[in-house]
Amino acid sequence: MVLPEGFALPPWYLLVPLLVVLGGTLALLWALEPPVTDRTVISFAPWMMFGSTLQVLYRLEAFPDSIAVLFTAPSVYLVTAIVAGLVWVVGIFLQAGGLQPTIERVVGVAGTGFFVVFAMFIVLSGWNAGSFSPFWPVIAVVVAGIVTALAWVALGLWFTDVAATTGATGALVVFGQTIDGVSTAVGYAVLGSSEEVPLSRAILEVGKSLPTAEYIGAGWLFVLVKVVLALVVLGLFKEYVEEEPRQARTILGLLAAIGLGPGVHNTLLFLVT
Repeated sequence: MVLPEGFALPPWYLLVPLLVVLGGTLALLWALEPPVTDRTVISFAPWMMFGSTLQVLYRLEAFPDSIAVLFTAPSVYLVTAIVAGLVWVVGIFLQAGGLQPTIERVVGVAGTGFFVVFAMFIVLSGWNAGSFSPFWPVIAVVVAGIVTALAWVALGLWFTDVAATTGATGALVVFGQTIDGVSTAVGYAVLGSSEEVPLSRAILEVGKSLPTAEYIGAGWLFVLVKVVLALVVLGLFKEYVEEEPRQARTILGLLAAIGLGPGVHNTLLFLVT
């Protein structure tokens, strides 16, 4: 079993329109050919986190049953991509018309607004239910920031060209994978949560079987694997970024989302459950 538990496709009458709208959005973006730079990838970071808020609200049963399946994996990724893609299109036209100085400002501000509003719904839900508990989520974010900084400094010292070439996009990839690893480790070792992805669960179980688990917990191996894989990917992408920066940064942005999305999801879920 490779897919995470709870992975479910929506019924065809929801899936087909979703795919059609997504295909149309991607086709429009393909025709417009917007630039993809470090700033572009960073501007989409709030959208990666916004998708996490939708999935947490699904777990809190905040959506009507008739459409709830749209806000769990994998549909929530498609919904988020559609909304973010349409905002990207709007930003392109606003910038072309001289109404906004940059496309990234439109994308980033809109994404931040969406994330903050929906995150507040989650916080208020936990507060009203008496389950609001910020200690370990805050610890996870702080530790992830420290580990990311150390990993990025190490990359800059020993592989300066990789860090310089991948830039802010590379840093986001590292942070995304790190926050996913740290939040998963905290949930598994401290909060007693289970891991839904079979491969991740296997790594956590290996860490639990090691003698070090008694002293530094079972999740350190999982964090190490996530960070090392992120750095290796950046090394492999160095030449690709130099030769095809638009395509390479787009793929790296997706890799960042694969880590940042689940990591923020874990953090928000632990905040209110």
